[in-house]
Amino acid sequence: MNKRHSGNSKRLNTSLIALIGALSLGGCATTSVEHQTIASKDDPYESINRNMFTFNDTVDGYLVKPMSDTYKWVTPQFVQTGIFNFFNNLKNVDVIINDVLQAKFAQSAEDTGRLIVNSTIGLGGLVDVAKDVGLKQNDEDFEQTLAVWGVPRGPYLVLPLLGPTTARGISGAVLDTAANPASYVGAPIQLVSWLNTRANAQGSLDFVQEGALDPYVFIREGYLQTRDYLASDGKSQAALDVDNELDDNKVVVKNDSAASNKANHTLRLSSAEQTADSFNGVTRSFDETTKSFENANNKIDELAKQRNSNKLQKAK
Repeated sequence: MNKRHSGNSKRLNTSLIALIGALSLGGCATTSVEHQTIASKDDPYESINRNMFTFNDTVDGYLVKPMSDTYKWVTPQFVQTGIFNFFNNLKNVDVIINDVLQAKFAQSAEDTGRLIVNSTIGLGGLVDVAKDVGLKQNDEDFEQTLAVWGVPRGPYLVLPLLGPTTARGISGAVLDTAANPASYVGAPIQLVSWLNTRANAQGSLDFVQEGALDPYVFIREGYLQTRDYLASDGKSQAALDVDNELDDNKVVVKNDSAASNKANHTLRLSSAEQTADSFNGVTRSFDETTKSFENANNKIDELAKQRNSNKLQKAK
């Protein structure tokens, strides 16, 4: 796989993930195009979904976007960043729960550390200190957990005001809402979070408006591919990259039914085996996590020393 292609794939996935956050707020500003509705396995209700997409788009254009633009105009950028960090930090409670449910114990410990660091040193999450000390933000939710457990994705759906999802995604969203502490704050605070997310996503929405021939199809394919990417921890994108590279090089591989069945049988592990493998790696995972926290603690000490040094220099 060439590096340029890999880099483009990562950037595209990052943009699509940002776009998904915006789409969950409702519609998106798009241009009208002629289209032909063709039912597919992923989108059997395309005609209904397109009508709902148009409704969401109208609500966004006349109500949501003007409110978002006003919020962005009156709110300083550092305040917007602080609000994003605060709610993103609360989301880590949801992330940690799903880490455990997916047997990602090392990642769960790291995400717990991220939550603790930002909730304390980061002033309740307003400042993303964890990022500066090397604790990255992971993205896990209940839909991904259901996918890991083998629940099928189901048909693509566009819900009124809520935007794109799937049958599996609806169940996941209900559980995510229940697990996220932000769901239990007052309506005014939730409105601020909602407007902040919509304002930060304007660039992605403009990209769809300007670059997509059929915005509905662009958003549908981007949403489904990104959800598959997250649920498989990038394995689906890796497979897609390999397929694209083979296609670029004009390599044709014959489908050997027997070999395919054998490979599928080899790759198909029982749930008991998966559980055993997961718990066998717990000790090693926590050892690695301990080292991560030690490195994070050292970085925090270095930051404190640097700040003290700066204060002494100013005092002189």
